[in-house]
Amino acid sequence: MRRAGRFLEGFIAHRLSRPVRAITALHGALERSTGPIIDLLIRLWLAKVFFVSGILKIFGLGAGPYLSRVAYPVPWVEPLSPTYLGAALQMTIPILLAWGLATRWAALYMLVLVLVVQLNYLPLDINLYSAVLFGWLVICGAGPLSLDHLLARGLGDTALPLATPLTRLTRTVTRHLRPYYQLFIRLWLALALYAVSAQMSPTAGLAKLIPRDSLAHFAPAPMLAMIGALLLALGLAARPTALLLIVIIAGMHVAGAANPADVYFVMTLALLGLYGPGPLSFDQWIARVVSRVGAERFAVPAGAPRVVIVGAGFGGLACASRLTRAPLQVTLIDRHNYHLFQPLLYQVATASLSPADIATTVRGLFSDYRNVEVLLGDVTGVDSDRQAVLIGKRRLPYDYLVLATGASHSYFGRDEWEPHAPGLKTIDDAVEIRRRILAAFERAESAEDAIERQSLLTFVIVGGGPTGVELAGDIAELVRYGMDKEFRHFDPACARVVLVQSAPRLLPTFPEALSQKARHSLKRLGVEILLESKVGHIDSDGVLVNGRRIASCTVLWAAGVVASPAARWLQAAADRSGRVKVEPDLSVAGKPNVFVIGDTALVNAWKGKPVPGLAPAAKQGGTYVAKVIQDRLRGQPAPAPFSYRHMGSLATIGRKAAVASFGGINVSGAPAWWLWGAVHVAFLVGLRNRISVMFSWFWAYLTFKRGTRLITGEGRPLQEDRGGIQR
Repeated sequence: MRRAGRFLEGFIAHRLSRPVRAITALHGALERSTGPIIDLLIRLWLAKVFFVSGILKIFGLGAGPYLSRVAYPVPWVEPLSPTYLGAALQMTIPILLAWGLATRWAALYMLVLVLVVQLNYLPLDINLYSAVLFGWLVICGAGPLSLDHLLARGLGDTALPLATPLTRLTRTVTRHLRPYYQLFIRLWLALALYAVSAQMSPTAGLAKLIPRDSLAHFAPAPMLAMIGALLLALGLAARPTALLLIVIIAGMHVAGAANPADVYFVMTLALLGLYGPGPLSFDQWIARVVSRVGAERFAVPAGAPRVVIVGAGFGGLACASRLTRAPLQVTLIDRHNYHLFQPLLYQVATASLSPADIATTVRGLFSDYRNVEVLLGDVTGVDSDRQAVLIGKRRLPYDYLVLATGASHSYFGRDEWEPHAPGLKTIDDAVEIRRRILAAFERAESAEDAIERQSLLTFVIVGGGPTGVELAGDIAELVRYGMDKEFRHFDPACARVVLVQSAPRLLPTFPEALSQKARHSLKRLGVEILLESKVGHIDSDGVLVNGRRIASCTVLWAAGVVASPAARWLQAAADRSGRVKVEPDLSVAGKPNVFVIGDTALVNAWKGKPVPGLAPAAKQGGTYVAKVIQDRLRGQPAPAPFSYRHMGSLATIGRKAAVASFGGINVSGAPAWWLWGAVHVAFLVGLRNRISVMFSWFWAYLTFKRGTRLITGEGRPLQEDRGGIQR
């Protein structure tokens, strides 16, 4: 028997380890991202139903057979409490459920109530599923999207009476009872499916505890129900089984064979699909075997090759993520301790988002991978002869080097303009631009000279690419809608926003039709657009455009970028923007173990054209280089040359206005705006960031208010003027 067990473990470890690890990772990501949302939806659904039942009870509408059995089959139990007290509880407790406050105790009350009704008054499948869902909330509590979760840390260490012991009790209950409750749910559903498939007639007492009407869909397919019951009972492929059952129920609804309890049945299956069958299952046993073998197999051996990745942007993260399971020592270096989502950086500059909404700590992303080391440092050079990265006086050896150092703004040889016209590449840049924009309004409020005030209220953006267009549109919305009635000596809507573009049209990389629509949307917001206009000079008082002076205290630069000094570090060939000319496999000529990706690399891998400096391009490059390194370690042939797959181009221009181009399909207006928002939220790293950004956008969309209008930074928002105001 022991020999058979070892054989089975060996088979699983060697034949199923890779797919099981991939599925386990997918399940973990699904639970972290979707689990809180499903938990919230279940609470809201139960709260809605029981809240309405309380209202019906107050007005005496609960006795109708339709309302009691179909629409709101909720207990009206006079022996348990007086009429109005019971109704008050049924209206108060759902509110607690919806907010996720005292969730366990509210769910415990409803669980007792539902079971009493089921066993003594009104046996319904809906009552059984409700009881199971309430039982889950009693044992596991509410998810991350709840007040209980928000207050848990503070209540666990507080002076409030009984708060600390009750918090510890709930954690103990979850830790010890959750595995058995997951087993109970599986066995209960399996017994119900078996009873339907075998057409059993259980005893009267047992019949009240097994859902039958809601599972009548499976009666015509007894073999399917029997297989499903067996898989659920064993906890084998439990998640796919739950998903299949949900699909069958959805299909029955489409076919018109609906049952009032189907929604509850689907919610119960969703718990099983998201959180899995629990530790007492074959799925968990297989995962443990694979994890144990994987830990032995992927432990970094002594003397393993060292991969050094410089830059924690999109490309660096993509490369490091693909090497987390490889027998390599991976070191990820960045001058910041966070990964920045640059496409939304302009919204930090215009006070729409907080910096924390678009940044995630790098260490947190790789805390579960023992072969990845994260270093905070500023790389100053590369000694390619001795294969070492220079971090100040420190030398970090490497066997493979990946440079994903990005780009910064370029002033085309006029670096003296930088203090007067900041670019937008880092959080510090965004905070400085936000400080200048908001400080301009504060200074305009105290200005006594009309010409000075007009200069303060003139905002010039140089560059008509996506960054410039988005900046201009967002500033125009801020001045016209976001500051209404806040100033007493001027109307913010009179502010002037000027967009300067040297090319004949805006968004040169987009189709011309979309460029025209973007121009029309900006003009509708009141933005002045100067095409085929060249900047001759920039100083603290304004900008010279085509020989004409525009007085402005706030000039922003979005006209060009220059690559990092990677080419100088490597003494490699580069183009005028400083991008390293790399080989088809993204390695540097003469240095096959050094790779350059993202904005720092120049490679003609997009239908014979240079790959654009976009986030998808950097991510694809990082993934490709990781595959090249792993193939070399395995002694496999080199992959095909890198080829960039263009995912499309997006740019937004204020509320309900955006342009998008995907494979020849052009979209503009509100549909493109929704698409732009969905894509950017999906690409954000971390569930907290996604929720925070969606909430900020939703709030700003409904109220026109920006929630992060703080003047911070080293500069002084108010300068000494003739009125004597100083800060």
